[in-house]
Amino acid sequence: MLARFRKLITNFLNNDKQFPTVIAIAAGLYPMLYRYSRNFSLVNSGSHLLFFLVVFIGIPIVVYNISYWLLKRAKLERFSTGLFALFNVFSFLFFIKTITYFGLHLKKTLLVIFLAILFAIFLKQHLKKIVLFQFLLAFVGALSLGFIVYEALSISNDWQQQPDTILDVSFKKKPNVYFIEPDGYVNFSEIDRGYYDFDNTSFKSFLNENNFSTYPNFRSNYSTTLSSNSSIFMMKHHFYNKQVSDFEMYNARDMVVSKNPVLDIFKNNGYKTYFLTETAYMLFNRPNLGFDYCNIDYTDIPYLNIGIKKPKAITVALKTSIEEKTDTPKFFFLQILKPWHISVKKTKTSNKKNEREKWIQSLKVANKKLREVIGLIKKQDPDALILIMSDHGGYVGMNYGDESQEKTQDRDFIYSIFSSQLAIHWPQNNKPKFDNKFKSSVNTFRLLFSYLSEDESYLSNLQPDESYMVLRKGTPPGVYKYIDDNGTIVLEEILAN
Repeated sequence: MLARFRKLITNFLNNDKQFPTVIAIAAGLYPMLYRYSRNFSLVNSGSHLLFFLVVFIGIPIVVYNISYWLLKRAKLERFSTGLFALFNVFSFLFFIKTITYFGLHLKKTLLVIFLAILFAIFLKQHLKKIVLFQFLLAFVGALSLGFIVYEALSISNDWQQQPDTILDVSFKKKPNVYFIEPDGYVNFSEIDRGYYDFDNTSFKSFLNENNFSTYPNFRSNYSTTLSSNSSIFMMKHHFYNKQVSDFEMYNARDMVVSKNPVLDIFKNNGYKTYFLTETAYMLFNRPNLGFDYCNIDYTDIPYLNIGIKKPKAITVALKTSIEEKTDTPKFFFLQILKPWHISVKKTKTSNKKNEREKWIQSLKVANKKLREVIGLIKKQDPDALILIMSDHGGYVGMNYGDESQEKTQDRDFIYSIFSSQLAIHWPQNNKPKFDNKFKSSVNTFRLLFSYLSEDESYLSNLQPDESYMVLRKGTPPGVYKYIDDNGTIVLEEILAN
């Protein structure tokens, strides 16, 4: 077989015939596979696959073949090598630039054109060698992608199974429920100490005046938006799938916005569900939408753009959704991008002092937005159950977020990652008697469902209030328990199955 393959390559190199389809595929195949292997979880939808096949493979095939046909009709076939050299190098480099930088980037595009012209003029006789090299890159990319897909398909979903019959829970009270998630908002018990050292009394007083109960020392169980939210909506620990990966937690977006126990339970109890978000971050891979309504349409999300753009205000959509006449109660998931966290990458940061100042300014914006949203809800829906719970902490005290991946036993450093805001407006200020069990986000909805159903048997299966982190430096790479059930700093590796 090897001899046959060698003969095929030799015939390709020595044949004077042009192969426009082969040359076109070579230009787009590696960039497409590279994009998939860089972050498979962002492009794992059928519509993404169709987009990449059409844009990176289909369109070049059509353009190259039409060009070749026109040259033959005009009896200018002798120019085909130079033209295909220009097309191939331009397409290849332009696709690489596009998937790396996302956008036109005029200077980079002009450089790509310049390099393609140089190659077409001086090195066009080496085109077929370049094509073979491109296919070699694609082969390596396919192996890398194959490994990633295999790992993704090997992840067990057993952790998602509930230990009891909570999926069949029946609510005895059905207020409208608003889950407001400000990104990276730390708890009141943490914000005036440690690396934060900020007086947030004004906003706490605002919540108290509006009959919110606040929960000191509350924290998230996981360190990122996707890992935290997938645990929240699944009401279970996933331990980052026990994988140390450079990629996001696989399928987390689908767990949050497509199908999960929280959504199923609300729907089973007759609720209409709404997802109102300032950013399309949860929707980048175009998951099937399990919510009845979302304020962002997939037609507004570019296939090649994964950047978080300017936040989209949700107040108008919220007001409209609250005022919508329905015969059913409503559940809202409201995502607010502020105060967020410090810069993640070393190349995008300044220093810990400046990062703290930027976070505090962002916190002030978050407080303003929260006041506006809460005021709107309270005015329109005074008997609502309003849950304010952030996804994780703000990482203040670090020069950049990736410093969190290095082992430490600094209590304030670790709590800067996991400290999470929790405040709840209970209808008629009627708190449950198990109010003291709100300690970490993984159990929040199980506790709420126990309250709404007036069935405390579901409290027998609360998850451990432990926090977990992926560490890569200062200790063997792995998933570690960082905070135990009592809030104590520990360092215990979670072994893979």
